[in-house]
This record gives sequence, C-alpha cells and structure tokens, in this order.
Amino acid sequence: MTRFTRWAALTAAAALLTAGCTGGGSSDGGSGDDGKKGDDGTAALDWGRCKASGDEPAPGGDWQCATLQVPLDWSKPDGSTIGLALIRAKATGDDRLGSLLFNFGGPGGSGVSMMPSYASAVSALHERYDLVSWDPRGVAASEGVRCRDDKDIQAAESAVDGTPDTPAEERAYLQDAADFGKGCEESAGELMAHVSTTDTARDMNRIRQVLGDDRLNYFGISYGTELGGVYAHLFPGKVGRLTLDAVVDPTADTVGHAKNQTRGFQTALNNYLKSTGRDPEQGSREIAELLDRIDAEPLPTSSSGRKLTQSLALTGIVLPLYSKDGWPALTSALDAAEDGDGSELLALADGYNERDPSGRYGTTTHSQRVISCLDDKQRPTVEETKKLLPAFEELSPVFGTFLGWDTAGWCHDWPVPGQFDTPEVSAPGAAPILVVGNTGDPATPYEGARKMADELGEGVGVVLTWKGEGHGAYGSGSDCVDSTVNAYLLDGTVPKDGKVCS
Repeated sequence: MTRFTRWAALTAAAALLTAGCTGGGSSDGGSGDDGKKGDDGTAALDWGRCKASGDEPAPGGDWQCATLQVPLDWSKPDGSTIGLALIRAKATGDDRLGSLLFNFGGPGGSGVSMMPSYASAVSALHERYDLVSWDPRGVAASEGVRCRDDKDIQAAESAVDGTPDTPAEERAYLQDAADFGKGCEESAGELMAHVSTTDTARDMNRIRQVLGDDRLNYFGISYGTELGGVYAHLFPGKVGRLTLDAVVDPTADTVGHAKNQTRGFQTALNNYLKSTGRDPEQGSREIAELLDRIDAEPLPTSSSGRKLTQSLALTGIVLPLYSKDGWPALTSALDAAEDGDGSELLALADGYNERDPSGRYGTTTHSQRVISCLDDKQRPTVEETKKLLPAFEELSPVFGTFLGWDTAGWCHDWPVPGQFDTPEVSAPGAAPILVVGNTGDPATPYEGARKMADELGEGVGVVLTWKGEGHGAYGSGSDCVDSTVNAYLLDGTVPKDGKVCS
C-alpha cells in the first residue's frame, strides 16, 4: 500500500508470500565508506564486499556495497552528516548505459536487501545498466529507526484494536499511537525531522553525482513513484529515463489516499471473489461478518498461544491481494478461519509484519511511519474521523473501518509537524517520464497513474496501462508491458501516451 496507511506500498510484500519473512528490516547493509573525494568535491564511493544482513547471507560476489555520507540537514550542507548504505552490481554486457537506481516502495523498504533478489526480474536491464539501490535515510542500514522492541510490538498486536468500538478502546488506540511516536523520537533523535521524501530526493541527486551519471536513470515502484516525482520536480534538468510503476496519486491528501486504498483493496477482493465463483457483494459481507466475530472473540492459533485478532486477520487478508499468486493461500486461510482456526491468517499477517518464527520483527513499518508522518501535514482528529467512517464503510465493508480509523491514529500526537498536504511533482522541461498503471492494483489504484502524469506536466508524463492484477505491472507476466518499459529504458523509445496492454 502507500505510505499513508499501515499497509505499505512495498514491492516486497508480494514476495513474502513465497519467500517468507526474514525480519530483515533492521539489517546491517553496507561495507566500506566514502573517505575519498571526487574532482567536483562530492564524495567518491569506496565499493567493497557486502556483509550479511540479519539472518541472510551476504549476496554473491557480483554485488558490492558502500556507504555514502550526506548532510543530515540539506539546508546546512556543511553540517552534520549521516551514512547511506548502497548496493550495486555492474552491467553484465559491454554496451553500458550507466546506472539504474531502484526504490522498491514503502516508504521504509530496504533497497540493499531487496535489490539482489529483484535482479532476475530485470535481467534485460542489467545487461546495460549497473543495478543500484540503497536504504533511504531512516531505513535499515541507513540510520534505521526502531520505535518499539519485539515484546512490545507483539503485546500491542494483541491488545490494541485497530477499529475501536468503545471509549476505552479508543483511548488505548490513541495512547498506543502516541507511545509509538515517542519511541520513534527516542530512536531517531534529530534525524526525526530530516527523513522526508524531499530529503531523500536530494540524497538521490547526490547518489547520481557520485555514480558519475549526468542524468538520473531511475525505476521507482509504489511509494518510489512519489519519490521519483518529487525528484523530477526538484531536478527537472537531471531527469534521464525515469519509470514509475504502481503509481501513488500525488493529488490525494491523507484522507484521499486512505479512500483510494479502501477502493483499491475492495476491487482486488472483488476480483478474487469472482475468481472463486462467488458473488463479490455476498462474499465481502461474509468476510466482514467473520471479522466481526474475530473482533468479539479472537481465534486460537498454533503459534505459541497467540490469538488471531481482527487487525491481524485484516493484514492476513491484505497480503495475498498484492499478487494473484497469493489468492489460493487466501482461500485456504479464510476457510480455516471459518472453521475456527486462525493459524493461516496469522502466518500471512506475520509475513507482512516481518515477524520471524523466533518472534523478531523487522523495522519497515517503523521507518514508514517516521517518514510519512514527517511528510504529511494533515492530522484528522477522532471527531473528524468518526464523521468520515460511514463513507469509508460504504466504500468497503471489509477494509473501510480500519482504514478510516487509521487516518486518526497513524500520526496521532506525532512529535514533529508534517510538511505538506500533497507532494509537488510538476516537472516542466523534464525529459519524458514513463508512468505505468495497473487497473487491478490494490495498493496504488490505477487512477493515480493518470493523475501523476497530469501533475508532471504536458509532454513529461506518459501513461502506459496494463489491464492486470496485483501490485505493479513490470515483471508481472505481460510481455507488452515488459517490452515497452525495456524499450524506453534501453533505447529511449517513448511509447504513445495512453498505450494499453491487455
């Protein structure tokens, strides 16, 4: 999902269905530092072998890691610095075009951890590009933020109701949000005010410089599309070949994004239910009734006495909707829950929440919240949210109440103020940017692609549509999408605006 709710706009979410959870959000990413200086005065990267991260071994010998120092506060370029962990694999062919920088979404996703596993999906691009990614500031090995320890995370999962029904549950919900923010502040310190999307876009420009590229070639997915749009606005003259896939709507504020996701996940659920031969309206009503029963009495599971709460059940339903490949797992988990066993839905929720079998959690959601609450100025009150709930419930009987309440709870009593209502992505004079939308995308609904292109500006945003399912389009089974994106990134061939792949 997007950065505006608890369900992140992260490409890796779908991969968890098959790869399992590693808890790698708190990984130790890079090796080496940037003690050298280039001719232009910027730091030159000292690439070395990558270290193992978390429980995962170091990537193969083709991968190199480095640390880049950047200003903590870009308004004080000669002040304190922070280190950004980077990873790369050099182009495999002889006809090298330069570097291709990837952001996989979130915010909060670790590019250092994700890039090696994603390389096979972009093998055609790897022939001519160095594949490069990084952990953005506040994420994993780049001064990653941990707001709460594992014991307290698990306690909150069982004790805090994400759809409070009583005054006592409301107080507990809001107190938990405030406590989480305080934990983030204790962990991040002065970094807390310097992890915005704008800060990271400026980091990207420094990365481009030290990689030696005159213009930025970039592949942004999910939240990475917003980051790419902000970069294009700040540095239109440095835009090379930018592809934005699974596009965040830059015109929507906090409530607007929550409504977009409510629609998106309900559409994906409808499509899933149709695939099983069920009526979407009736099927959604039955799932909503199941969630109400779980809210009243959490289900037993096979996981060390843990129970499946309504919030965990919702997250377990969300994860398989990120990819059509997850639909069979959703069927099995829902059937088991109807029979009184919450184990399968809990396992899916654990995968999304980066919880490993030993009870350790990753930190993606911690970083996501710190970044998004710094970005977002809008802070709906409980009273305002309650007035919005009927509209959310009308959009989806399954997801509406949770996502409606999330608008109040996500940044409640946050220690630092938000910076803007919506991001500025206009990029007059920039080179054409390829904007890829999937009509069946649950997390970043298709309408965001057209709005992003319009905001980028006439002659800049070029929309490619895929009539498919799942979060993102490239590498999802469409030869039309893949060949169009490859032609743009490899040959500079810009498709006609509005091209459709069915």
